[in-house]
Amino acid sequence: MFEVTVQAGFSSGHFLRNYKGKCENPHGHNYRVLVTLVGQDLDASGLLLDFKDLKLVLRPTVEYLDHQMINELEPFDVVNPSAENLAKYFFEKTSDHVKAMTDGRVRVKDCTLYETDTSFARYYE
Repeated sequence: MFEVTVQAGFSSGHFLRNYKGKCENPHGHNYRVLVTLVGQDLDASGLLLDFKDLKLVLRPTVEYLDHQMINELEPFDVVNPSAENLAKYFFEKTSDHVKAMTDGRVRVKDCTLYETDTSFARYYE
């Protein structure tokens, strides 16, 4: 089995609903997201998926969230913008694109979202 991972960063503000503590107030983070792909077979070039292609898949989601108040964006105007929910959001946004690009040969294994250098959440199915 093969795996490849790319990383992207963005800066955004958010606050947590139904939470008591500092994070219930608006604040910001310099987020890092890592998307890991997995697959059994490589393409004719010996790649699972070209890193640049995975970065292109990731870019629209990063740009959507970058320098925004996440709570004001769908679906986070309803869904709490926790690190866990953001990791799931990246997973869902990238999964269909990757499957389509590779005719199902490659899938998203997991998405890891760093809220700080020492704290992260991961989502996988």
